[in-house]
Parts: sequence; structure tokens; C-alpha cells
Amino acid sequence: MSLPAVDRRAALKARHRRAIVDAAAALIGESGGTRFSVDELAERADVSRRTVFNHFASLDDVVTEVCSEVVGAALDRLDAIASDQQVGRDQVVPRDRPGGDGADVTLFDEVADALRSTDFVTPLVYLTRVLGDEGGPSPRRAFTLIKVFADVSMRLTAALAASHPDADPFDVELLVGSLMSGLIVVYLRWVDVTGAVDDPAAREAWTDLLERLLDATRTGHEPVASSCRTR
Repeated sequence: MSLPAVDRRAALKARHRRAIVDAAAALIGESGGTRFSVDELAERADVSRRTVFNHFASLDDVVTEVCSEVVGAALDRLDAIASDQQVGRDQVVPRDRPGGDGADVTLFDEVADALRSTDFVTPLVYLTRVLGDEGGPSPRRAFTLIKVFADVSMRLTAALAASHPDADPFDVELLVGSLMSGLIVVYLRWVDVTGAVDDPAAREAWTDLLERLLDATRTGHEPVASSCRTR
């Protein structure tokens, strides 16, 4: 039996959107950046120029979606949260944390452990290369960063809501929002310190900055007022 017309149209739209995003990713990989036109993108995706704009308002929106998918692909560990059967408001069924200290795992601990085990360096090196550093920060780069991390934030919030149905949704949103906003600050600092390369020193710098974010979020930034600048 054939699919209804509505379903066929929806499937065609999804196929076209997927083709556009895949084509953009391929062009970015070949050029090392975003120096391609809408016509080049449409030709690679085997769709019309009009079809591209039916799905995306601009090339920047296409690039943002590609970057969101690359960063999001690093979050399989976070998606595993949704498959857990643990429930509770800010407290999950007790289990040993990595390291075997035997302590109960809070919702914050669970997210923190997932962030620690996620390879952000690889996708963020890609993100930096795609957005480019020429001329320093730009409105385009800032918008793309915010959009990418907003997409990641929505994905993580949904995963946590699924695995913790008894948790206050607002508390979950606050936790995720605080960490994702902090990750943008960490990313910008990391780029400044390391040049966004992928080597052992850069990965160690990422780990150190991430731990500072987690500590600050856990303590409510209490030490900030009395801390001294070390660099």
C-alpha cells in the first residue's frame, strides 16, 4: 500500500533537507570553510536553489545546522541518560560514581560525569575552523556559537527530562542552561589559550577549564569574589 500524499511530501521534504545538510558538510570538508555559494550547494545536493531557501533562510543557517550536528554527534554519552530507568527530583537511584567512592549520584553529578566523558575537542576544533578566526569575534560567529550550544542544550534537556520525569522541569532547564552557557565561555577561553588545536596540551587545557566550570556551577560561584587572578 502506498503512503498517503501528506506522508510522501513530508518524506520528500526530509530527504531534501538531509541532502542539503550533507552537501554543505561535504563542501565545508573540501574547502576547509564556508566559501561556497547557494548555487554550488544546490548543485551538490541535487536540489533547486529555491528548495534550499524553502528549508533555510540563509547559508549561515545551513552552516549552523552542520555545526550543531557535528557538536551534537559528540553527545552520544549524554543521550545515554535518556535510556536510564532512574527517576527522582535532583536525586537518582544510588549507584557508585566513577572512581568508586560509593556516594549517591545527583542529577548534577550525572551531567558532570557525562560532560567529562564527552569528546568536545574534536568537534570544537572543527567548529573553529569552519567559523574562522579572521578579524576576531564577529556577530556571525557569535550567533552561530549561541545557536549551536542552544541546540545542544535542548537535546540534553530533553534527555534529562526523559530519564528524570519526577524532576522539576525548570530545575533541569536551569542546570542545563547554566552549564551550556558556561561551555561557551570555556570554549572561547580555550580557543584563546590553545589556538583551537587538537594535541595533548590543548586537551589538558580543555579538561582544566571544564573542571573550573563544574566547580563554579556546583558551588554557586562562591569562590569568585575572593579569588585572585593567576594569569
